[in-house]
Amino acid sequence: MYKSVSKKTKELDDKYIAATYARFPIEIVRGCGSLLYDNQDREYIDMGAGIAVNTFGICDPVWISAVTEQLGRFQHTSNLYYSEPCAELAKILCERTGMKRVFFSNSGAEANECAVKAARKYSADKYGPHRYNIITLKNSFHGRTITMLAATGQDAFHTDFLPLTEGFIYVDQGDSETIRKLAAGGTVAAVMFEVVQGEGGVIPLDHAFVKELADIAREYDILLIADEVQCGNGRTGKFCGYMNYDITPDIVTTAKGLGGGLPIGATLLGDKTEHVFMPGTHGSTFGGNPVACAGAISIINRIDDALLEGICRKSKCIINKLLGAPGVKSISGLGLMLGIDTYGDASDVIRFAMEGGVLPLKAKNKVRLLPALNIPDDILARAVDIIADACAKAAALKKCLAQPGGNFH
Repeated sequence: MYKSVSKKTKELDDKYIAATYARFPIEIVRGCGSLLYDNQDREYIDMGAGIAVNTFGICDPVWISAVTEQLGRFQHTSNLYYSEPCAELAKILCERTGMKRVFFSNSGAEANECAVKAARKYSADKYGPHRYNIITLKNSFHGRTITMLAATGQDAFHTDFLPLTEGFIYVDQGDSETIRKLAAGGTVAAVMFEVVQGEGGVIPLDHAFVKELADIAREYDILLIADEVQCGNGRTGKFCGYMNYDITPDIVTTAKGLGGGLPIGATLLGDKTEHVFMPGTHGSTFGGNPVACAGAISIINRIDDALLEGICRKSKCIINKLLGAPGVKSISGLGLMLGIDTYGDASDVIRFAMEGGVLPLKAKNKVRLLPALNIPDDILARAVDIIADACAKAAALKKCLAQPGGNFH
């Protein structure tokens, strides 16, 4: 693989950074829009957007203007005082979703923790302390804090960190019968779900199943928590992913693309939970930071109908180009949150794509695409051509290596 990491950066990283990331041998030094450049000035098409963070790409001028303008006023004040960006962003989010109030934090994991606290307090206040369990789906991913690892329905994330926080029950996607029985048992506070399981392999939930979840929640007064950390903020072609399913959650969490590049998380509280928190019941030092909120306002205000239509159109273009192409089994996902199941190894596809100048991601055994929502058509087309070629090469490599004495060139 092409390598472009300076010796100094590599040595410092190896010595001082916790070894939690299997980094690719590329050092990014600058970028613009959907293009990134390494320290050898080699160009790459960014098909990951910082894992769905850089909503409008690198060095987005509108976002930069909003952020720097706020920096010139004040960069932070505690939540003991009011700030206009925080209040304005909360208003916009509520207007776009129909939710009633917002709690701001710094990440998706924190937003999900807040959602769990809100759900448990709502149920405890109304029904008593015995009603605290949160149902999540197998194959889900909700964050890396101890409690959000417990919420995540994948054993691989649990192994090294036991004991985890209690009170989470994992159910297979589609198993509404089990969820109904658990709800009838009187110990469930909420169901938390991603309408597209991103880290789980970019798998959309079945529409009928989501409808059944909503019916069960209404019947037993358990809360629906939509984890929109990755699939929100226009990513699926709707402002929120759950809007593809014609349901209204009680709590919505979001982060990633909301900030456009700065850390921010948000927990949106609906009719049932808008008054669940009182002074002292929750808080965050950096939550609602005015600079992050100013940047987020500049992002959310541009997620309009025209952009959403473009996302759906670009999604169809990607699928039409890749579906049935050599090396491609199937494509899953919604909007510009897509997973490519390939006949070759996904890691090999990514390696070949990187060598061709494209930076995709991986989700389990799939190649994951999360480009900027405004990626230009010509750049996207070039990236898809390179990815198609990489899929074909990876499939040929796997076939060759499976043969006795196979040698791939």
